[in-house]
Amino acid sequence: MSPTTAATRAEYCVIACAEAWRDNGEVLASPMGLIPSLGARLARRTFSPDLLLTDGEATLVGPDGTAEGWLPYRRHLALVTGGKRHVMMGASQLDRFGNQNISCIGDWHRPSRQLLGVRGAPVNTLNNPVSYWVPKHSARVFVERVDMICGVGYDSAAAAGPSATRYHRIPRVVSHLGVFDFATPDHTMRLVSVHPGVTAGQVQEATGFPLALPGEVPDTREPTAAELRLIRTELDPEGLREREVPQG
Repeated sequence: MSPTTAATRAEYCVIACAEAWRDNGEVLASPMGLIPSLGARLARRTFSPDLLLTDGEATLVGPDGTAEGWLPYRRHLALVTGGKRHVMMGASQLDRFGNQNISCIGDWHRPSRQLLGVRGAPVNTLNNPVSYWVPKHSARVFVERVDMICGVGYDSAAAAGPSATRYHRIPRVVSHLGVFDFATPDHTMRLVSVHPGVTAGQVQEATGFPLALPGEVPDTREPTAAELRLIRTELDPEGLREREVPQG
């Protein structure tokens, strides 16, 4: 793809994910999935140079994958439990308070579908900031109430008390339709921006609960020419991002 071609929906999603790590300083970025990984690497290459990236095991790496240092398990654990990590996970279900489900659909005792399982979602959400990436926004994902709480939302953390809220924060949710946060008095989900070609009405129609709206909803920030060049020629020259988020 030519560096001069207009940004695609997938590239807007990469930018929106990258913005989750803006001004984070020296924290460990733990993106899960292609678009979040491209976002973290782009953030490191541009406006968040202190961001720490890993190879998924025990090595700190640069944006191009070259080794920069060693991250032994004991140090990784210290980062995980001390608020010095920012995860971007996926979600099979996500509700208005940010509770996330990746375990099962339906009643836990007799689920209609078994998913990944709880995994590390509770520890992630209680011990460090967690954002979410949803490649296909629909009312089946954005639900009134999740069938099982894996990642802890704002209402659940508050109910559990100060030990649960100390590091708990959900900075951002990104979907293929727009960007969301929880910067409302009751920490319910707010529509922050829509990707070009998408309206606030379309987002609300695809969401299973009422979204808080900031009046006039702006478009998601456009990638700069330099950011597009990095995405297209260095970070993802094969264009895999377009398979995850097709144009249109």
